[in-house]
Amino acid sequence: MPHKILVVEDNRDLARLLELHLSDLSYRVDLAFDGVAGWNLISKNSYDLIILDLMLPGIDGLEICRRLRSQPVYTAILMLTSKSAELDRVLGLEMGADDYVTKPFSIRELMARVKAIFRRIDNLQSENRTERFDRPAVIRAGDLTIEPERHKVTLNSKTIDLTAKEFDLLLHFARHAGRVFSRAQLLDKVWGYGHDGYEHTVNSHINRLRSKIEKNPAQPEYVLTVWGIGYKFAELY
Repeated sequence: MPHKILVVEDNRDLARLLELHLSDLSYRVDLAFDGVAGWNLISKNSYDLIILDLMLPGIDGLEICRRLRSQPVYTAILMLTSKSAELDRVLGLEMGADDYVTKPFSIRELMARVKAIFRRIDNLQSENRTERFDRPAVIRAGDLTIEPERHKVTLNSKTIDLTAKEFDLLLHFARHAGRVFSRAQLLDKVWGYGHDGYEHTVNSHINRLRSKIEKNPAQPEYVLTVWGIGYKFAELY
């Protein structure tokens, strides 16, 4: 069954251009030209990906993102932002957006990002189906508890709020405790793309992850730096 995508973009020409190119890739595409219409479609339908402009009339993209992440069903989000909207971009990522593209962008780049998101989702689902009986339903490391099925992390029984990417990164580390990953490997496994120049994405996510799960982020106990190579998760089971 083809993936279903909702494009929420108030620039109608851009929205229809995206619809054309996404349909050429055999995706099923719905369009909404403002936040209210977008949220109404989200409330009535199930989507695999929402391509979401942050600057929308009615309900803005950040509010839609927040509402989506408060729901139990996970839906991937690709944000569209302007070059000047760095704060909104950061807020969107903190709220759980999977990726972002800065306007103006090339259609080729956006299609590559969409494919990468679906590749990562499909790989994670395949891994879960294949290794469901080999992996524990709950992962415990020291005072940290990770529940993959519930997308939940607790530290000393206190729930830790992680973005979608922070959770995926932590889960990948925890499932391969002791194994060292380079930034390029983490980009490929967690983000689904390995383009040069995006290594800073890994660094910023690890810094934010450490700020949430480490007692002292400057002296981490869970996510460790292996100098000159990359990062690994401590073997604390």
